[in-house]
Amino acid sequence: MTTIDCRNLACPAPVITVKKALEEHTELRVLLDDGAPRENVTRFARNRGCQVSEERDGAGWALTIVSSGEPAQKAATTAVTGERVLLITSDRLGDGPEELGRLLMKNFIHTLLETGELPARMLFLNTGVLLTTEGSDVLEALEKLGGMGVEILSCGLCLDFFKRKDKLRAGGTTNMLTIAESLLSAGQAIRL
Repeated sequence: MTTIDCRNLACPAPVITVKKALEEHTELRVLLDDGAPRENVTRFARNRGCQVSEERDGAGWALTIVSSGEPAQKAATTAVTGERVLLITSDRLGDGPEELGRLLMKNFIHTLLETGELPARMLFLNTGVLLTTEGSDVLEALEKLGGMGVEILSCGLCLDFFKRKDKLRAGGTTNMLTIAESLLSAGQAIRL
């Protein structure tokens, strides 16, 4: 049985680590911190049809995860016809504290790299364009997404407003007509 130490890893790293390990192994022993890491990994594994047993291990937990040996089951999704488009209108996710919102957005964009279903296009507006410009914590992830076929587009008017047009580092510039057409013709448009 393979043992994976996920203690002291920030969300979503424990779940992503277990997801990758389950692609290669049918039995895992996973060491986790108490609280959200244990709950998230347990839920993730059970949602994919794995058997999970838990035992205390010092201050944390040791989970034994046994899969059926079948390829990891994907979470149920609604059938989408047409392109999936993400509209990102802020450099943070949610309405809470700014620091938390920025961390959540960073984690979301990095986690997209680990999902099996990528959007066709990511449209950045308002302060969302700050994510695509020099100094952003997510430039490397956005460049990887671009390399995986995701079109990354930032509003030119927004870049001008924030005086960041010359600092664009991920993707290209677009306009409101292209944004409107992309959203109206999308099979699924998701606003963050």
